[in-house]
Amino acid sequence: MSSRKLVANSLNMHIKESGEGPLVLFVHGFPETSYAWRHQLEALAAAGFHAVAPDMRGYGETDSPADIARYSTFDLVGDLVGLLDALGCESAVIVGNDWGSTLGWQAALMRPDRFKGVVAIGVPMMGNPPVPPTHLFPQTDDELFYTLYFQEPGVAEAEFERDVGSTLRKILFSASFEAGARREGDGTPNPFSMVSCARGLLASLPTPEMLPQWLSEADLAHYVQTFSRTGFGGGLNYYRNLDANWSLQRSLNGMKIEVPALYMVGEQDVGLTIPGMRQIIDAMPQLVPKLTQSLVIPDCGHWAPQERPHEVSAAVIAFAQSVNDGEWRI
Repeated sequence: MSSRKLVANSLNMHIKESGEGPLVLFVHGFPETSYAWRHQLEALAAAGFHAVAPDMRGYGETDSPADIARYSTFDLVGDLVGLLDALGCESAVIVGNDWGSTLGWQAALMRPDRFKGVVAIGVPMMGNPPVPPTHLFPQTDDELFYTLYFQEPGVAEAEFERDVGSTLRKILFSASFEAGARREGDGTPNPFSMVSCARGLLASLPTPEMLPQWLSEADLAHYVQTFSRTGFGGGLNYYRNLDANWSLQRSLNGMKIEVPALYMVGEQDVGLTIPGMRQIIDAMPQLVPKLTQSLVIPDCGHWAPQERPHEVSAAVIAFAQSVNDGEWRI
């Protein structure tokens, strides 16, 4: 892999890239960086693609604007369009995990002329709800949903940045397959659920004696070094635009994603514990009529590209080849 910086959408953006051929663009989630796609960049390059993974706005070596309002999905999709322009590419297949999936869906919805296929991991395509999202998330006198906990600037930052290494160990482990079977009532930890108002998000998460097998000490050190330098504020600002996104995206109500799509989810992904999530996944063809498959990856948690790199890479390669050959099938 090589790294470089370029200007995309007036943003100084850092990318990792490998290979030559049709462009496949990889978009990471929270709390990750372009490093999350290290396995896919190598695999896609070997398969004859130009694989590119940016540090998204607010992460890694890419600019992190101070204004929270500049982290809307419209700004972030604009960054991805700007990246295609900076790379001199007319179109690409886009692949995302976690927040990257949300952005992949929105990029394909808004700009099907530039994003000719989308692979989403973990987060399904969802329609705009009837009310702003923060009105839907649960909360009690003692607890609130993690997305609500992230809303107040500085609160989650103070907790997460107190010990960056411990924060990342806990979150990355607790959302992975190794944390537990994630069956109802089995006590498997979940960093993306309800948060204690008094104790914060991390207190209920275990500190693993050993890292999960897919995350080496060197891998963790890379993330720790990065987030120790940048903090977590940029990534948290994505969550602080949930209601703004809802308002902006009302202009897209009724539209469907008209490019080929592939959905993947780990069998133990934390997102599957959210009430109604499986019904949302089953209903996706109404919003994504060219959805080719919904794949469930066994023995896999939330970080599928890192937990099960061979399975994810193989699925992305097959999909990207079919899109570029014009041979996709429903």
